[in-house]
Amino acid sequence: MAQLITDRRDIDFILYEQLDVEKFTNTDAYDNMNRKMIDLLINEARNLAVKEILPTYAEGDKEEVQFDKGEVKVPKCYHRPHKLILEGEWTSMTEKPELGGQGVPNVVANAVLEYIVGANFAMTAYALMGHGTGKMIELFGADNLKKLFLKKLYTGVWGGTMLLTEPEAGSDVGALTTTATPNDDGTYNIVGNKIFITNGDHDLSKNIIHPVLARIEGAPKGTKGISLFIVPKYWVNDDGSMGEPNDVVCTGIEHKMGIKGSATCSLTLGGKGNCRGYLLGDANKGMKIMFTMMNEARLSVGAQGFFHASCAYQYAVNYARERLQGKELEKTFDLEAPSVAIINHPDVRRMLLNMKAYVDGMRSFLYYVTSLFDLEKMGETDAEREHAKDQLELLIPLIKSYCTDLGYQVCVEAIQVYGGYGYTREYPVEQLARDCKIASIYEGTNGIQAMDLLARKLGMKKGQIFMGFMQDVQKVTAQAKTHEELKPLAEKLDIALNTLGEVAMHMGTTAMSPKLRVAFAFASPFLRVMGDVIMGWMLLWRANTALPKLKKLTGDKTGDDLTAILDKNKDASFYAGVVKAAEHYILALLPETIGRMKAIKASNDATVQIHEKSFASL
Repeated sequence: MAQLITDRRDIDFILYEQLDVEKFTNTDAYDNMNRKMIDLLINEARNLAVKEILPTYAEGDKEEVQFDKGEVKVPKCYHRPHKLILEGEWTSMTEKPELGGQGVPNVVANAVLEYIVGANFAMTAYALMGHGTGKMIELFGADNLKKLFLKKLYTGVWGGTMLLTEPEAGSDVGALTTTATPNDDGTYNIVGNKIFITNGDHDLSKNIIHPVLARIEGAPKGTKGISLFIVPKYWVNDDGSMGEPNDVVCTGIEHKMGIKGSATCSLTLGGKGNCRGYLLGDANKGMKIMFTMMNEARLSVGAQGFFHASCAYQYAVNYARERLQGKELEKTFDLEAPSVAIINHPDVRRMLLNMKAYVDGMRSFLYYVTSLFDLEKMGETDAEREHAKDQLELLIPLIKSYCTDLGYQVCVEAIQVYGGYGYTREYPVEQLARDCKIASIYEGTNGIQAMDLLARKLGMKKGQIFMGFMQDVQKVTAQAKTHEELKPLAEKLDIALNTLGEVAMHMGTTAMSPKLRVAFAFASPFLRVMGDVIMGWMLLWRANTALPKLKKLTGDKTGDDLTAILDKNKDASFYAGVVKAAEHYILALLPETIGRMKAIKASNDATVQIHEKSFASL
């Protein structure tokens, strides 16, 4: 069953072979953590995921969250694994042990979460979301707030949220109307309504701590006048004991397409005039505080998209190996020929190889970007640490947007592999697709990520950060050219990379011209093609790593002799798959990206010229 969550062999390949994480885990900063320790951690996460969390996936979807007489109740099957997640100290693995964490690198924590979150995001988020709330308090909270809230949030004893969206202020945060009025005791009286609040209320935690964006009376309009407040569901006394209920009321939950076990709540603050909160950090600096957590949050959502894709791919491969349907293509008209597994059919193999290329590429991309958080702190030189920080800023919109769009695409393709069965609830892929879709919408819609990439990220440091990204890709293509088998792939990727550079220049110039609206009409296509090039980069990097090891195992064997080795040697078949995925992606899929780039450079203005009433007749 474990293989139907994710691919452990590929995780090990990325950690120990592609990224060589031991180079910084085996240091004093991480108590000389070695591979044995990391493997033990991942194994424990896998056991928890397979035995306790995965069985709740379909059951929680059927039972859904219930809202009855003002109370939010999660599916009953969530309670036991939630307790086990807290007992196993899985909620804040990267934090210091004295705060309830395990002190592990971000990239190792990501491998653990691929199992835990990958088994059921809706269920595990109740335990894990408090980390982001706690991190804001750790970075910006006064000592009394840290004392009251930090450890209980990091350990998951209390839940955490983020109260941002309002009925008339979603993506346009500056339009929010929630107000804050100072009280004599230093707290603030909060009044407003928030919607689409993930885990805004539930029965898994005795208390839920809400970071709330609000405007202090008299503050400037727009985002410059927004402050951030810590508003507990239950007031907490100075000695840490639970006090009276705060005036935070759940007025209803959303009934959604997917993640039905996740409570998406509407909350009223101060409906009775008695909602109190603490100011976090300085007044009018709420957006700055929130954005310190955006990279982590958007990385998590990108991972969510990928995790669903990984599960869907694992299920599709397993099904294709077992499902007998049709004859071998060459024996179509042989009435005596037996039926074969559908994995033998070329079109099914095409779909599976598409999925493999995207899943493998996204996994390497996700782990690489996660490792940048570690290198930002642990890099050997100032230049290495600065480069890691810069690349994080550039690549986060792509992690969030590309991995959620492509993650959903992989889930849909998995349904296609199953055929009619994939469209039924008898099999898990239809739920994976439903659950995956939200990741492209929340935490900043993917269109907003594309606008951020174009408007802010491309021009950072006068384009030097983007140039640094291109140089990182060129290092991989240069290495690939030293392998005769990979040289043609490297040359194709170089062409795509250079074309991307031209398109980036075009987009930047257009965005600074009277054709501003045209440029932003192509912002999402630009993010897509940059993501496509990154997939080529990751897959070629993987092939660079795998090919020498494959040749060591297979020598110069070809044909039946090579097949015999791949049949018997799991490492050889794995490395061969890595190389074939790169070959397929760069030679069969990446050419489509070149066509998209040509369209972007042409910048047809029909999108901005079409009259509003021309879209549909009502």
